[in-house]
Amino acid sequence: MKNIAVLVSGGGTNLQALIDAQKCGELGSGQITCVISSKADAYALKRAKDNFIRTKVLVRKEYPDIASYSAAMLDALREADADLVVYAGFMTILDSQVCNAYPYKMINVHPALIPSFCGKGYYGLKVHEEALRKGVKITGATVHFVTEECDGGPIILQKAVAVRNGDTPETLQKRVMEEAEWKILPEAVRLFCEDKIHVENGIAVVDE
Repeated sequence: MKNIAVLVSGGGTNLQALIDAQKCGELGSGQITCVISSKADAYALKRAKDNFIRTKVLVRKEYPDIASYSAAMLDALREADADLVVYAGFMTILDSQVCNAYPYKMINVHPALIPSFCGKGYYGLKVHEEALRKGVKITGATVHFVTEECDGGPIILQKAVAVRNGDTPETLQKRVMEEAEWKILPEAVRLFCEDKIHVENGIAVVDE
């Protein structure tokens, strides 16, 4: 059994997708054992508590800098005995001390087809606003390993989503979540927990 720690900052819809997958036995040998939030009022905490998952709050603004916050997060992850760390709408970029402690053991879901619309500053609705501004016809979501480079880690899974005439950032965001994020994030977690992902020369290879 692999212990999964999920990092959140907001509503927790991706966390809910993971919880639902777990209830259906779709996380392989993985079990969500801890949810850590960067905000005390994040609705994701209620989702965790409603499902009897241990929670912890580490408020970013209570720490003087990212180094001290990252150190506190690392302590929390070690306390949780985490085998896998999942970013599920977690809005803080942690520094290298966390990435170095969990090499290829941290994954994130990004609401675009990396390398499009990614990197620092591309999060939430901003991603979809830029996709619409550019007039792309296909967008989607990407699950990737977390490294020091924002959205730059090896890509594990991607799923495309069509952009429709008349889309707003809100409608596109909803479709990307429903058709892509909520599907490929639990799938990537399952693959990790079943030891079916390995990295070769900086590229993630899925064994099935």
